[in-house]
Amino acid sequence: MNTLMVQGTTSDAGKSTLVAGLCRAFQRRGVKVVPFKPQNMALNSAVTPDGGEIGRAQALQAIAAKVPLSTDLNPILLKPNSDTGAQVIVHGRALSNMEAAGYHDYKKVAMQAVLTSHQRLSEQYALCVVEGAGSPAEINLRENDIANMGFACEVDCPVIIIADIDKGGVFAHLVGTLALLSEYEQSLVKGFVINRFRGDIALLQSGLDWLEQHTGKPVLGVLPYLHDLALDAEDAVTMANRIDCPEVKVAVLLLPHISNHTDFDTLRLDPKVDLRYVRHTETIGAADLVIIPGSKNVLNDLAFLRAEGWDHELQRHVRYGGKVLGICGGFQMLGNSICDPEQIESTLGTIKGLGLAEFDTKLTRNKTLTQVQANCLLNAQQTPLNGYEIHCGISQGPALARPFIQFVAHPSRWQTDGFISEDNQLAGTYLHGLFDSPEGLTCVLLWASEGRYSGGGFNLAEHREQQLERLADMCETHLDIDKILAISEQRTT
Repeated sequence: MNTLMVQGTTSDAGKSTLVAGLCRAFQRRGVKVVPFKPQNMALNSAVTPDGGEIGRAQALQAIAAKVPLSTDLNPILLKPNSDTGAQVIVHGRALSNMEAAGYHDYKKVAMQAVLTSHQRLSEQYALCVVEGAGSPAEINLRENDIANMGFACEVDCPVIIIADIDKGGVFAHLVGTLALLSEYEQSLVKGFVINRFRGDIALLQSGLDWLEQHTGKPVLGVLPYLHDLALDAEDAVTMANRIDCPEVKVAVLLLPHISNHTDFDTLRLDPKVDLRYVRHTETIGAADLVIIPGSKNVLNDLAFLRAEGWDHELQRHVRYGGKVLGICGGFQMLGNSICDPEQIESTLGTIKGLGLAEFDTKLTRNKTLTQVQANCLLNAQQTPLNGYEIHCGISQGPALARPFIQFVAHPSRWQTDGFISEDNQLAGTYLHGLFDSPEGLTCVLLWASEGRYSGGGFNLAEHREQQLERLADMCETHLDIDKILAISEQRTT
């Protein structure tokens, strides 16, 4: 298997998007290509068919390459649960929580997991397009690196470096990054890509010529600023959708440790929905539906919610006829209490819930990771939908006698999930992906809007496919794909 690595001068330089675009462009040409990211730090994750967990960006890249999801696509996933610590997930399974210093020492072991996955992929695919993490020039992280040049050196693969010109200083970013690499690492770099260019390309040409002459490395293309490209975000919360005359107004509480906010991409893209993230110091304001999202640190995020005064606003919102939906950690917050006796997510022990529904939650070390088929029971109907679960904890109590979800297929003994309040104002579920299908989206928005939503829910899968084709078209037009393919076939030594 040939291996090509994409590294960036900074975070958010466009690595994830470029890998997705290259995967689709190569796939169009009949190349059996697979995406790979040795180490990912993100709170957006996806569940593989075998019940593992990988970064959301790698799931999108797999769709671009038209290959099945596998934990080998992202063997090390770090999910931050504090400013200095994270849950470490190896080959799709949670290993433990580690502080930054402890994980730094663990990297030698993690590299073996990375190389094992890469080897397995090499037995199935002709080309592996690898995404780096952050920047290879973080000199304080060079020792035992598995995410950037440490991996590239280990497998002896060519590297392309991408930089975002929209941030400014693109030539300094590229030249400075190269200068901070060792001589051998510099030899791995086979070219540059400049991302998010706006304006007359002729005005950039003298800079490109200088860059090639100064570094001896070719510029493989300049990608334009692609307006309104809407693809699953790796980690950063995507801007909300504000429209003038919406059929439904939705507010999502932006918690410090919000996870899987890709749940709300469809709401953001639906032209009939006004979606707003309620941020620190802001009030909830007018909304038909308030969503409490998933969280990687439920107890601390609940404490944050209270400190913002959102608990009182939620009570007022319900009194005045508004709807509230809790998803995963947000669902747990709606109950009477959350107990974390083994300090899985925090050291708070037990914390009082919002008390809006009669149930209690206990966090456990056994993490539920599964894809499911289910029927949503809102609106006194059974609406079929697919979703996935990623959570630590079991919720029990009388409120759950009125379930939100009835499972069609679930690997555990559970037959139902979540709750719908007797007054039909509140609901909660562990299920992510509620809005990913038009049927699920329409079901929830009809409930939230008391029937005002006109239906025909936004089709996320179709939209994602259109965006990937658009991205691949851009890569084919503005990159030297033939040269990049030739680079991928080179051995660096």
